[in-house]
Amino acid sequence: MIKIVKASLRDIPAIQSLAAEIWPVTFKDILSQEQISYMMDFMYSDTALTQQIEKQGHQFLFAQRENKNIGYLSFELDYKSDTKTKIHKIYLLPETQGQGVGKRMFEEVTRIALQHGNNTLSLNVNRDNIAVDFYKRIGFHIAGEENIAIGNGFLMEDYIMECSITQAV
Repeated sequence: MIKIVKASLRDIPAIQSLAAEIWPVTFKDILSQEQISYMMDFMYSDTALTQQIEKQGHQFLFAQRENKNIGYLSFELDYKSDTKTKIHKIYLLPETQGQGVGKRMFEEVTRIALQHGNNTLSLNVNRDNIAVDFYKRIGFHIAGEENIAIGNGFLMEDYIMECSITQAV
């Protein structure tokens, strides 16, 4: 059985550990090793994660099976002062993908967003990521494209995907 639990600042090492295990596998065919390393530091350093939680209002959830963390999701309610919930990160251990864990995480963030009065889920995903198909299957559509310069000459080339909360999962 999958359990979804809220993470806090004290869980930063667990988030980093999962990211270190998931990212190299997820992005090995999409990004260079240099960009993966840069982005890991850029998004998952102690300072970056603390700032995301304390200053930017990101909330983290863990997916757990048998009390072991198998994935994480971060989101922000009222994104850009709108009735949108922005999903900033959703990653699962490769061996757990395709088992309904991601869908379960989306169900939980949808429940939280609805309770908060948000009516849209939004996320960015690399245009070459196979997760695009998963997001489409659970009700997301491509709302646009975005190229984000993140420094060191690296660019995130993303789709912006959205889903009306009433259509989510």
